[in-house]
Amino acid sequence: MATMGRNTAAPLLFLNLILYILVVGFGSWCLNRFINGQTNNPGFGGNGATMFFLVFSILAGVVGVVSKFSGGNHIRAWRNDSLAAAGSSSLVAWAITALAFGLACKEINIGGHRGWRLRVLEGLIIILAFTQLLYLLLIHAGVFSSRYGPGNDPDYVSGAPAVDPGHKGGVAAPTRV
Repeated sequence: MATMGRNTAAPLLFLNLILYILVVGFGSWCLNRFINGQTNNPGFGGNGATMFFLVFSILAGVVGVVSKFSGGNHIRAWRNDSLAAAGSSSLVAWAITALAFGLACKEINIGGHRGWRLRVLEGLIIILAFTQLLYLLLIHAGVFSSRYGPGNDPDYVSGAPAVDPGHKGGVAAPTRV
């Protein structure tokens, strides 16, 4: 069984999990300050794109953490059936992270005073947009080559047996037609 994809995807999965947890933490703090109306606080700041950025970054963080759970299950099992769940959930997490990435770029482009926590959140989202894409490509590489993914395991049988066992001997009971 090939482990090249497994050995490279596992550390990236752990790194993304930690980064997504940090995004949820910083995003929750910033959203709390924004809702309380403390945007003129020297530690926060913000501009017109801040509210949208915070909502999408928290959404990306929560979906990303949950997708890492199915990714961890796939790394543990390393089967084609777990690849489908891990691949689809990480694709959704990357799509939401890409939306948050666009809003982070817009917030940076608008400018204005932004506190250090908001700038850290922007940086985390920008880093996650690329590391999540790399993770997504790594686990989807298993679809194309068994060198990078689970491949076909002859010991793993799903569904009905390949060969009909037939009659096992003994006296068969008569059947009514």
